[in-house]
Amino acid sequence: MAETEVNQTTPKDFKSDQEVRWCPGCGDHAVLNAVQKALAELGIRKEKFAFVSGIGCSSRFPYYMNTYGFHGIHGRASAIASGVKIANPELSVWQITGDGDALAIGGNHFIHVVRRNIDINIILFNNEIYGLTKGQYSPTSEKGTITKTSPYGTVEEPFSVGELVIGAKGRFFARTLDSNVALSSQIYIEAAKHKGTSVIEVLQNCVIFNDGIHDTVAGREVRDDRTLILRHGQPIIFGKNNDKGLILEGLKLKVVKLGEGGMTEKNMLVHDATEPNPGIHYMLANMKYPEYPVALGVIRSVPGPTYETDVEEQISTVRQSSAIKCMDDLLNSGSVWEVQ
Repeated sequence: MAETEVNQTTPKDFKSDQEVRWCPGCGDHAVLNAVQKALAELGIRKEKFAFVSGIGCSSRFPYYMNTYGFHGIHGRASAIASGVKIANPELSVWQITGDGDALAIGGNHFIHVVRRNIDINIILFNNEIYGLTKGQYSPTSEKGTITKTSPYGTVEEPFSVGELVIGAKGRFFARTLDSNVALSSQIYIEAAKHKGTSVIEVLQNCVIFNDGIHDTVAGREVRDDRTLILRHGQPIIFGKNNDKGLILEGLKLKVVKLGEGGMTEKNMLVHDATEPNPGIHYMLANMKYPEYPVALGVIRSVPGPTYETDVEEQISTVRQSSAIKCMDDLLNSGSVWEVQ
């Protein structure tokens, strides 16, 4: 994100005058709250933010933000956000999308914005269902899920968002729960400060068409033992009593219990979000309950050149050596005829 004028703001400054029309209890409300808190902490003028969305429940987001916004068409938010950023490098651009909008009709645009490493922040709401169109299975619905379009259970293998992002050469991937506003805000701040494409998967609840889909790991009574929050430079330890951890055994991750078999904190894998080799990040992003806890927090954050910076540098280099400096030079170059 380009440096901008520092300004004191509050979450209220980012709230628009529009009525929020998500269903009562929808996880989207918490995401909106977390984003507004994060932007206020960044201390950047609200005129320097732009929110772009596609189609879906989450895509109403720009209406509820007192910033620049663009409500696009289905699956095209990545393309629009890319154009906004390249044309206005000084803006902090945020793409709001869902598992259907980003990974189905918008899948091609999504993987290429990640591959290009354009400096935008993508918040992907994952409720494993199409909510706006009333309950069809999505690209992240678990195999066997019964929905209106899979009455006998879907036979498709679902996408893993983290696996897809890292496979597309993504340099920043994080995951959070809609209900954990504090963690979410912290992640959004880190994403905003990262130069390059940042993808944040939000495990989000749809109270109408897929209620409780993430409760197996996100439920209040179980989440301490079935999720872990990664922190760069710290041993990977989790559990209600902080008595479990991860080690690398051969080529696989393994859950162990501290105190058993001589295991101590020193034996635990230390999280390095900045490691260029994506191997460990890939495994962490793909962990699933019950074999593993689900990883939350910033899983991968690796610096690298961005598309818009490379484009600007290329234009500058070409201008210096090109004989064509303006439109007149172009029109009078090559074979020219004068019409009488």
